[in-house]
Parts: sequence; structure tokens; C-alpha cells
Amino acid sequence: MNGIIAVGVTDAAGARSALEWAIDRAGARRERLLLVSVVGSAWGVGGEETLVERAVVRATALLESSADRAREAGVDAQTLIERGDPVARLIDVSERADLLVLGSDFARDGSRLRGVRGVRIAAGAHCPVVVVPETVDGGGAGVVVGVDGSDASEKAVAFAAAEADRTGEHLTAVMTWSPVPVPFELDEYPQDYLDRMQSLTAEELAISLAGLRQDYPDLAVSTVIESGYPTGVLLRTARSARLLVVGSHGRGPVARFLVGSTSQAVLSHLPTVTAVVR
Repeated sequence: MNGIIAVGVTDAAGARSALEWAIDRAGARRERLLLVSVVGSAWGVGGEETLVERAVVRATALLESSADRAREAGVDAQTLIERGDPVARLIDVSERADLLVLGSDFARDGSRLRGVRGVRIAAGAHCPVVVVPETVDGGGAGVVVGVDGSDASEKAVAFAAAEADRTGEHLTAVMTWSPVPVPFELDEYPQDYLDRMQSLTAEELAISLAGLRQDYPDLAVSTVIESGYPTGVLLRTARSARLLVVGSHGRGPVARFLVGSTSQAVLSHLPTVTAVVR
């Protein structure tokens, strides 16, 4: 752990919210910020170099003003301009950071839905990625974590518990289950089968949380165990939380917490600030 939080800096509303979130966290934990802007490489079209040069100048000014904002808050901040594909460059930067903070690029504009970059970065980053929505409700409290028993999920639990303990907040662990699918119409599943599935899931969640009491004796932990899709349960549970934490991928050939499925769906809706942990 090197105490560096990397922050993707643009002039978008989400990026500004991400900067403020990172400044608050760095100040509380005495960490340093690495503020990064990426300017794409020229394609060789006539007049493009002039455009790129202007973009570098503007990006430099944006970085310096962002660094000044951090320093005013008492946080050490360095700046870095990268050239090339933003996704690849930010993934490279993540190798030298403990945390990568991004503003959400998910936004509805008519019928268009953006957000590809954020998902791709979360999928390839070498450290946990925090995605901050354009507007952050300061009234949120508590940390919610999605659990499915995978290695990434166990790391997500550890990350979420440390965050909740640091801020003295409540931790809510969410685990879902689904009845076995059948290729025919079924009015209802036997109640004893449903009860057993609920019980087995509760046992599995208890195993995932077993070490928390020893590591964090004062941490308050509750659980949510439901039949249903993970995305819907997580979004509903995290709506009033300060932070949602999910693993970057799940277990088995069809992962339940795979960036591109559950994690992508969570990032596309962003009920609150969301961390994706590898």
C-alpha cells in the first residue's frame, strides 16, 4: 500500500464529484492524490496536432486548478498528463495506486446511454475502482457489500468492512439465490425447497463474514438474504447507503459478479458511490 489515490480528471460533472470525493477521503486517511488527465493521440488528420496541443494546454490548466483545490484542503496532490487511449492509460496508472477514482460516464441523453469506459476500466484495473455519480447525496450512511463466495467477493467484503469500520458506519452484506431453472411452466416451488435454499445461502454468507468480528470487534453487521437477481437487491439496499462495494467478477463459468453483467448493471444505475474490487 503506497497511500496514493489516482483520480481521473475531466471537466465533466461526474469527474468533479469524483475529485471532491477523493479529496475528502485522502484528507481523512492522510493519503496523496495523483490527478490524471488523458489526451488522445493524433490520427494523422491535417490540423489535428494543433487541436491536440490546445487540448494538452487546457488539460494542464484543469489539472493545476484541481491540484490547487486539493492543496487548499490540505491534501498533497501531483498531476500527470497521459497520451493515448483513456481506458488503457488509466488502467496503466492503476498499477501505481491503491485506489482509482472515476466520475461516472453513465448519463442518459435522449436515447443514448454512455458508460463503456468506466466499465472497461473497472474490468481491467489493477486496484479497486471507485465510481462516483454526478451528484452525491450527502445524507447517505452505511456501507453495503455484495457477496457471492468468490475470491473477488471475499476481497470486496474485506474492503467494505475496513471502510465501514474506519468511518464508524454500519455494514450490510447482501447475498441472493435463485431456484433451479426448469424448462417448463411451474406454478410454485415446494416450500421446503425454498426454505432450504434460504438456509444454505445464510450459512454461506455467515462463512464469508466469519472473520469480521475478530478483525473489527466494534463493527455492526447486518445481512440481507433474498431470492432474486443480485442487481435489483443491491440497488434497492444501497439506495440510502454512503458506499456500495461489489466484486469485479464472480465464481463459476457464469459469474454472478462479472463486470459486464451484475457489476455493469450496478455501475449503469449507480445508486450511490460504488467501489469495484478485484
